[in-house]
Amino acid sequence: MTWSMALDLAERLSMVATAAFILSRTPTLGRILSRQLTTKDRMLLILVLGTMGIMGTYAGIPIHGALANSRVVGIMVAGLLGGPLVGTGAGLIAGIHRYYIGGFTAFSCGLAAVAEGTLGGLIQRYYRRSPVSWSIALATGLVGEAMQMAIILLTARPFSEALALVKIIGPPMIIVNSIGVAIFMVIVKTAAEQQEHIAACQAQRALDIANQTLPFLRRGLNRESAEAAAGIIFNSIKVAAVSLTDRQEILAHVGMGSDHHHPGNPILTSATLQAIARGELQLAQTRGEIGCRDRHCRLASAVVVPLKRREATIGALKLYRDRENSITPVDLELARGLAHLFSTQLELAEVEYQARLRSQAELKALQAQVQPHFLFNALNTIISLIRTRPEKARELLIKLASFFRYSLKRDDNPIPLEEELAHVDAYLAIEEARFGNKLEVIRRVEPATLGCPVPAFTLQPLVENAIKHGLQPRSQGGRLVLTARDRGGEVVVTVADDGVGIPADEMSQILLPGYGHGHGLGLAIVNERLKALYGPEYAVQVNSAPDRGTEVILRFPKELKQVEKVGPVGVQEKDELYRCCG
Repeated sequence: MTWSMALDLAERLSMVATAAFILSRTPTLGRILSRQLTTKDRMLLILVLGTMGIMGTYAGIPIHGALANSRVVGIMVAGLLGGPLVGTGAGLIAGIHRYYIGGFTAFSCGLAAVAEGTLGGLIQRYYRRSPVSWSIALATGLVGEAMQMAIILLTARPFSEALALVKIIGPPMIIVNSIGVAIFMVIVKTAAEQQEHIAACQAQRALDIANQTLPFLRRGLNRESAEAAAGIIFNSIKVAAVSLTDRQEILAHVGMGSDHHHPGNPILTSATLQAIARGELQLAQTRGEIGCRDRHCRLASAVVVPLKRREATIGALKLYRDRENSITPVDLELARGLAHLFSTQLELAEVEYQARLRSQAELKALQAQVQPHFLFNALNTIISLIRTRPEKARELLIKLASFFRYSLKRDDNPIPLEEELAHVDAYLAIEEARFGNKLEVIRRVEPATLGCPVPAFTLQPLVENAIKHGLQPRSQGGRLVLTARDRGGEVVVTVADDGVGIPADEMSQILLPGYGHGHGLGLAIVNERLKALYGPEYAVQVNSAPDRGTEVILRFPKELKQVEKVGPVGVQEKDELYRCCG
């Protein structure tokens, strides 16, 4: 009787596999594995697995006024997946139901249901990996069912009938239901591993596509880059068509539908227009949802993902299939991943484009102010960080763009010292990333100095000279100290380094106009500007000695009084001045 009962109980475990399979296909599984269940997820698990416990009761085998059943499987799985709250909740649902069925073990079985659900939840809480392994689930099931038999013996009366019942139902229920709990967790874990494998494959595929498209998308989003990117995607994944658009028109369309989705034409599909207008992914599983204006279009389903630069939507990526309802969750994740990578590439392309503006003819001022070696070294530094520290690379690109933007100033209007220091900080951020611990920068700026008006581009050339000519020749690097002090009617700014210093034979010529060797170029130009703006008493002061470092002192009057521009800086030369600082 005992082992035939075990076989009967095993036959009733088919619903365990069915429930586990259904759960493995829901989005809730991912949140279960990451232990980030929402309140809605917990309520759903309580209701579904509590109902599964009730079904286990109805599938039970009547024995001497009691039931040999598989109720524990749903209840314990609830705890193992969702924790104590979920396990206890499912146990209450199944336990209360069992109590109202009646019988001399009604109270005992109801109490055991709650206890087993709570036990499963406690195991889940203290088990570090997710999901709980099948061996732990099996052991938990064995303990839980043994606990149920003990509760029956302790609370059911008369005791003689309780003991006779436990002798009959105990061994088969303990063994079969424990195996049922383990089977459920095996199915869940297998599904989880399958999802992880698919996700890893999709991530690898997306990265491969991103690597191939990077050289094209660096040029920005245009017809040429879009056509190349769409072709790469189409050849890499099995879809009916791939399309890229900007906000108004089709930039590229490869595959089915290319006979009417012509590059240069206005966007034809309502799903694309909605994705761009809302800035949100659009899933179209039918031709009607795609909303193509061409009545003969054979494209039947699509996922449309907006492309963004910062927060602004600049276009859309579309993956099409030729059958309705054929866009899978895998397609959705791949499209999201590609759109995110493309958006990042386009955003970096924009910043890189601003960095490249310096080499164009209309930016001659920037060309002279930022020497080519600085841009080369800066980009090399950023490139070296793109894979290992992408956020740092992005930060440096933004700093570089800010540096260039500031360098486009062409007028003599004074700016607050705070703005000039921000320009210097952008430059130093790149240099600090490049030199690492070989460059130590100390800033000592008094807040009262920040509002003082100063001419633009007076500090950065001196900071660059200190690093390039003072610290870089030293294999161990060194320290740069930037100070700004309030001295009543004026502000004194000092740029000092502990580098190689200036040779004695150069000191006498270092501030002469036209001197273009070593430290001289930036110092001479800044010196002439200050004298032209404020008078000869505001000339640059330089203190230096070989192997002891260099200190450059600048003074700025708080109340700007511009003097007549005489001497070597003339009207035509003033424009050249802005193009040569640094």
